[in-house]
Amino acid sequence: MPIGSAVDLTSSSEALVRGRQRAALMPDLLVDAKRVVATVIAGWHGRKRRGVGENFWQFRPFVQGEQVSRIDWRRSARDDHVYLRDREWEAAHTVWLWADPSPSMRFVSKAAQVSKESRALVLVLALAEILSRSGERIGYPGVVDPVSARDASERIAAALASRRPDDGFPPDDRLRRHSEIVILSDFLDPIEEVLTRVDKIGKRGIRGHLVMINDPAEEVFPYTGRTEFRDPETGQRLTAGRAEALRDDYRRLMTARREAMADHCRHLGWSFIAHRTDRLASEVLVALHGQLSGSPQGSGARQ
Repeated sequence: MPIGSAVDLTSSSEALVRGRQRAALMPDLLVDAKRVVATVIAGWHGRKRRGVGENFWQFRPFVQGEQVSRIDWRRSARDDHVYLRDREWEAAHTVWLWADPSPSMRFVSKAAQVSKESRALVLVLALAEILSRSGERIGYPGVVDPVSARDASERIAAALASRRPDDGFPPDDRLRRHSEIVILSDFLDPIEEVLTRVDKIGKRGIRGHLVMINDPAEEVFPYTGRTEFRDPETGQRLTAGRAEALRDDYRRLMTARREAMADHCRHLGWSFIAHRTDRLASEVLVALHGQLSGSPQGSGARQ
């Protein structure tokens, strides 16, 4: 359940105001994204994958059934093992990036300096910046078709400044098999709906990476005394006479939600990262790098 005093945009005029605010923020978010990239780019080594190419990638132990012609006899002669010589896959890969635009993402408590929406957009732009440097094709469902260009982050920022995506999960009509998608959201919709939408994308042969972004107040539940909670999605209100009495049950439900999503992603071969907006954006960027690079620690990883 979304918590706190997030702005509830219900009228078309309020939506227009919010759209203008978003457009005004986009240049600052792009600058912030480039700053985050600058802090991690020194350790970024691209998205190497085994495949057809000319450049050497790695040696790995020979497995029965693989082509004998790929054995590197010089390397194998150094010890008692037989090694294959892998080359790096050189074809551009398509990576879709999507940040949840739902009203609940605009919530920010006193314990954080940025909203969930701002953090998600900064991460999208930072990923677009880094992946485009690696030669990948970057797209934003419903907003920008996949493009291989060094200015991919600027293109996405410009498109988002003039067009607000629809609420809900990313449209999947353009997603193709063997591509990847990074979805950044608070995932506060009913868990059954979230997992159903994830399955719909996964069944199409797409590998996904979920980043669950929460405000620290949504995790620790710091509220005490008489407190009114309002759902920014529906406008429904709940008044608690002693909010602290709800804390244990609330934390238990949030933990169960996170574990259910992580387990579901693990079964799909997807990755899952939990992130709080009072933490550094660079931490998520580094973790995502491991997932997108096919790190062995991939599926179900948490932060």
